[in-house]
Amino acid sequence: MTAVDELGTGKYISVTTFKKDGTAVATPVWLVQRRGELLVLTQAASGKAKRLRNNPRVLVAPCDARGTLKGAMVGGTARLQDEIETHLTASMIQHRYGFMGRVFSWLADARNGNAGGDHVGITITLDE
Repeated sequence: MTAVDELGTGKYISVTTFKKDGTAVATPVWLVQRRGELLVLTQAASGKAKRLRNNPRVLVAPCDARGTLKGAMVGGTARLQDEIETHLTASMIQHRYGFMGRVFSWLADARNGNAGGDHVGITITLDE
């Protein structure tokens, strides 16, 4: 089983992105797996998205909802998706996580004053 397969079967992964000064910032996220890559979703204005615009390197690891690591970290490269890819990723995540996926997506949008949603998908390719 590959690292993508192992991570893709979990409910959460910790995605670590890096600030300009090299400081690591880890965030637990929901995910889906597609064609040997991991897909996640975040707010377009989030720190995670901003950090990825400056540095595409990431570390990922299985974790729980609070971000407690449940396995080894694996290096990878992330890229922000275009609007069409983001829509597909959002649909896949909402399908995988069902009602809760839709509720949390709506709550995040409402909390950020974004009733229509302003997400960006992230494609993660692992270094294997």
